[in-house]
Amino acid sequence: MSASALPSDYAARRRELLSESHNAGAGSAMRRKGLAALTDSWLRQVFADAVASTGVPAGKATLVAVGGYGRGELSPGSDLDLVLLHADRDVAADLADKIWYPVWDTGVRLDHAVRTFEEARRLASADLPVLLGLLDARPVAGDPALVGRLRSSVLGDWRAAARRRLPELREAWDERGARSGDLRHDLEPDLKDGRGGLRDVVSLRAVAASWVADRPHRDVDDAVRRLADVRDALQLVTGRATNRLQLQEQDQVAADLDLADADALLREVGRSAAAITHAAEVTWRRALQATRPQRSRFVRGRKPVLRLLGPGLAEHDGEAVLTAQADPRTDPLLVLRMAARAARAGLPLSQSSVDRLVADSPTLPQPWPETARHLFVELVGAGPPMVPVWEALDQAGLIARLLPEWDLVRHRPQRNAVHRYAVDRHLLEAAVQAVPLVREVHRPDLLLVGALLHDIGKGSETARTDHSQAGEPLAVTIATRMGFDTDDVATLALVVRHHLLLVEKATRRDLDDPATVTAVADELGTTEVLELMAALTRADALATGPVAWSEWKAGLVDDLVRRTALRLHGAPPPPPPPLTPAQTALVAAGRLAVVAEPDEAVTWTVTVAAPDRTGLFATIAGVLALHRLSVRSAQVRTEAGMALDVWTVVPDRDHDPRAEALRNDIARALEGELDVTQRLTARDASRRQPASPPAAPRVEVIDAASATSTVLEVRAGDRPGLLYRLGRALALMGVNIRGARVVTLGAEAVDVFYLQDAAGDPLSDLAAREAVRLLTDAAG
Repeated sequence: MSASALPSDYAARRRELLSESHNAGAGSAMRRKGLAALTDSWLRQVFADAVASTGVPAGKATLVAVGGYGRGELSPGSDLDLVLLHADRDVAADLADKIWYPVWDTGVRLDHAVRTFEEARRLASADLPVLLGLLDARPVAGDPALVGRLRSSVLGDWRAAARRRLPELREAWDERGARSGDLRHDLEPDLKDGRGGLRDVVSLRAVAASWVADRPHRDVDDAVRRLADVRDALQLVTGRATNRLQLQEQDQVAADLDLADADALLREVGRSAAAITHAAEVTWRRALQATRPQRSRFVRGRKPVLRLLGPGLAEHDGEAVLTAQADPRTDPLLVLRMAARAARAGLPLSQSSVDRLVADSPTLPQPWPETARHLFVELVGAGPPMVPVWEALDQAGLIARLLPEWDLVRHRPQRNAVHRYAVDRHLLEAAVQAVPLVREVHRPDLLLVGALLHDIGKGSETARTDHSQAGEPLAVTIATRMGFDTDDVATLALVVRHHLLLVEKATRRDLDDPATVTAVADELGTTEVLELMAALTRADALATGPVAWSEWKAGLVDDLVRRTALRLHGAPPPPPPPLTPAQTALVAAGRLAVVAEPDEAVTWTVTVAAPDRTGLFATIAGVLALHRLSVRSAQVRTEAGMALDVWTVVPDRDHDPRAEALRNDIARALEGELDVTQRLTARDASRRQPASPPAAPRVEVIDAASATSTVLEVRAGDRPGLLYRLGRALALMGVNIRGARVVTLGAEAVDVFYLQDAAGDPLSDLAAREAVRLLTDAAG
């Protein structure tokens, strides 16, 4: 063996290269490429010596690098993945021994195979790991034309069979992520096999090589480089070929990468994994679209199939997309509207549409318009489908535009084994867990926003403040920017500051001691805030993990809430505001009249005056639904035998409400010429149902809220025609609606009805129970 091919010579030069780069603090692609180049040079000499000693004719054997080594990079702990291609089985074994033994003598791990051209091609067609390795095949020594021919053949076979084999690749991707954890959240992430790790990128390259779908490049390439740098530093620190970033090594790895501490290191890993995971989701979605039959995506092979989701929004090919009419430059609400509608429909966001939003969307005015806040609450209240929509916006940088404070918690690790997720994902999961609890509070919007923000102070703690205290001023800033009024801002600040109060008092104090309940009541102040805190406590614990919540803990918290509620007193609904001069004139006219006036960019006030009659409320609500007007809020009252209904509505299509058309349809419906029920039922049949089933509706009698009426409160998921169905149920029962307070908070409807019987008296207990049953059925 020549001196240059001696294993000891290569091993010494390899140690020198790694030592120099480690001492210089370099964790870079240059070192990986340098190590690969050094190994190439040495293996060429080893191969030349082996060929010379065995007498193998030129062109009969070729040494091929595959996998990561085939891509021209080697980490300090990487195996050497080599294949010896040959055309003569008689000499192949002897030649292989003379190559493999010198490698083994260096102490470097070797993954090797000896195959003919036909064997390699056949195995790649049957074995996915072999295929993935050969997609990166690169000649090291011997005949490069043979490697080029093999790679072309393998690529051709892969592309020809991609539609059949891509599901196998996807299944392997899913199984690996389930088995090896998630780099975005694990405290000891597997940098190679975990979800968002380096092996996921190999799968993405294979999808791109199939020509079925391309993958995102820039963000992914940067993420791969960062993860490879972290793995290099880990392997240099430990001196082992490890991919698991364990706790005891994190501080030193962070120092070698010039990062502040172990938390900064895990945030870097999480950021990289998020980019790779997002790219994988986009790529797999594109692959599914490309392999789906054309007839399901286009009409007659030409026009795309679109289902409208709202102004400028549509569903196409399983994604929410911007239509050609959408103009992000002139519509600052488009980001939130698209996100809310996509999440409600259970659709991912089209990447091209997100790119349009990034490039052209203006910044929201501050404070936000009321509609922006409602859309935000609708997004947060959409349940599990909200999470991928939020993460897609976050990956694109759009969440940072809406909530700059989100940067504080993005990918921030939680060094507590109880927590399943990093802080940002935990906040999203808390909002998801809060959705089924919205019926239990008077203000679902404050519950959902409070759940999203309750840990926003993590990362801002100081020696004198914990994360709850640090989060309070951040919550004030965010809530004020969102346009909440002063009282709501104070409530959200209180919720963030005291979100741990109930569970801490319930589990650490004597509930039989009056001082415990007094302290909680003094801190929270009202039953409304107590309701919010009770629901948030449960949502926070369920989002944390199974260990954080138990029947025992839930029982203690429920007991504390019950005792505290006895110390607090609620208030009845506020009286209606006095009539304006214009409203007084409408009532005095004594006939049907409709006035429609714009409030802001997307909301309108529709005022309807009409002689009062049973079923009038349902008729008006049904006509508004037929005109595709979503009810944001409503106030219904009766004055001198005239009903006066004031509705705040949002058009669901690209046209404004017309008062004359509304008046005509209301009149036709009252006269029996327009069948509202039939029209709404036909529309419901073609409407896409929400991806997540809503929580069960909740209908309650509010005792002692009125001396002249029975007051019922309905809490239900909002949907087109809901108010019509509620009003119609009451009309069929012969109950009169003497007043109503209707409000839509995100995706939640909270409707309060003041009811009287035909004699103008409150309902009997039996009739009230029947009304509760009918409204529950109608809301469901």
